[in-house]
Amino acid sequence: MREVIVVKRQNTHIDLLRHGEPEGGRMYRGSGTDHPLSMRGWQQMEVAIGDKVDTAEWACIVTSPMLRCVRFAEQLAKKREIPLEVVNDFKEAGYGEWEGKTPAQLIQQNERAYQEFYADPVNCRPCGAEPLATFTQRVSIALEELLERYRGQRILLVSHSGVMRAILSITLNAPLASQQQINIPYAGMYYLLREKRGTRIGIY
Repeated sequence: MREVIVVKRQNTHIDLLRHGEPEGGRMYRGSGTDHPLSMRGWQQMEVAIGDKVDTAEWACIVTSPMLRCVRFAEQLAKKREIPLEVVNDFKEAGYGEWEGKTPAQLIQQNERAYQEFYADPVNCRPCGAEPLATFTQRVSIALEELLERYRGQRILLVSHSGVMRAILSITLNAPLASQQQINIPYAGMYYLLREKRGTRIGIY
């Protein structure tokens, strides 16, 4: 591994990247469904990194432990010769009995429950799902620890749409239910910038 030159900044900068398309197509994949990336998913993430981000100053790559995140993060860290950190609390929310099922399957089984979830994602969670408040709290704690650990540096965080939506709602002090109204596509990106005047969101 090459020597990593850490550039001390006044601000802390986190680039956030969602994983690409997993094998198996569209379904509810939370913390209980662990599929690797499809070939297309790998390509989506490589394009996102190559087109949008100046990676020269990354001090570390931080990743969810889920296969659809960690395998790409491992390869990228090895290629760039920079450290890798796996943080369990950046895994996706658990979807309980919805894990591994497609929207079509859920609608066929119980369309009313499916519609109620989108109308009220806080109180109408799938059976066995992680409560949205609990999920958001664990992401919030992990984020604050990350911002402190890498204060004044720039890093990449590879995670999930749920994690990225939670971080947006935390930063913007938005209601929990608003998370379900945010769409982050495969390999979607934004960045978080912590400055003296507070924390801001930036879009690539």
